[in-house]
Amino acid sequence: MAVVPDKPDRVEEPWRENLHLQIICKDCKEIPPNITEEFSSGDMVCNTCGLVLGDRIVDTRSEWRTFSNDDQNNDDPSRVGDAANPLLNGSQLQTSIAFGDGGVKARELHRAQNKVTHDKGTKTLLAAYKEIGALCDAWHIPKNVSDTAKHLFKMVNDAGAFRGKSQDVVIAGCIFIACRQCHVPRTFREIFALTKVSKKEIGRIFKSLEKFFAAQNQAKADTVLQAGGIVNPNDSYNTTTSTNAHELCIRYCSQLSLNQKTTMVSQQLADKMSTVGALAGRSPLSAAAACIYFASHLMGYPRTAKEISLVAGVSDGTIRTSYKLLEVEKDKLIDPAWLKVEKADINNLPKV
Repeated sequence: MAVVPDKPDRVEEPWRENLHLQIICKDCKEIPPNITEEFSSGDMVCNTCGLVLGDRIVDTRSEWRTFSNDDQNNDDPSRVGDAANPLLNGSQLQTSIAFGDGGVKARELHRAQNKVTHDKGTKTLLAAYKEIGALCDAWHIPKNVSDTAKHLFKMVNDAGAFRGKSQDVVIAGCIFIACRQCHVPRTFREIFALTKVSKKEIGRIFKSLEKFFAAQNQAKADTVLQAGGIVNPNDSYNTTTSTNAHELCIRYCSQLSLNQKTTMVSQQLADKMSTVGALAGRSPLSAAAACIYFASHLMGYPRTAKEISLVAGVSDGTIRTSYKLLEVEKDKLIDPAWLKVEKADINNLPKV
């Protein structure tokens, strides 16, 4: 009886892509094929006859955006997510483990991972950023002001300055400076109402922060110059100036629902007021309120002193007193072009 030897077991080779395969058009059958991959539409098209050979193809090319200049380790992370957040420290590429409904073990793993990856400095920054964002949103302060205040706070935190000061005080000072930097100034009284930090403390931290940022800017400029570089004026800190009545008029007029022409007249009146010398020594709040009271009556859209006082935060008696000083100089302050507008009349001004 013949014995059939057992066939040796066939060894399966690992899968490898066959690079000898070519895709050709089934109608043209041209070799070499004249095929184009249109990634914008996700189609593979024959250039000769226009037949669509495939759809929903995947774009395997590198992404067009790159963040290599922003990366701290000189790598090109263009394929690994969004750009790094300049307001946070570290690589920011950690993986967060969520426990969800995973049970006790998943919760313990999540807790252990948080202890390893989350440092105290990042938690402090995130808590401060959250508070700054909440305070700015509460008073409808623009987002660029919020981002500027966060950047200023990070500069203070990285330098380890003002460790004896309360975080709320530093945040109030950063928001106050950010408002001035972005040309939407707020008064000490408004920052006090927002942050509950006393006006005296805000004034102190404001002066200290101004000196600190100026010193930081000077040190940075000296380092660039010593290296033979050129200082970028857009990247430097500019010392803020005091709030004037011109900057406050536009916001108060908006809250009083005054038209654009009346707002412009009140701003021009605030500029002329300083030239003529009227209301010298008065606070910007009183001056802005008096200019709005004057302009609203002159242009035929009057607002009472009581209404303006609720917006500006000064008493109606102060507004009337400041208005009397403006009314005395009305011939020097009023521009004849203002009276050409409909409803505008010098006789509309209240009598002193």
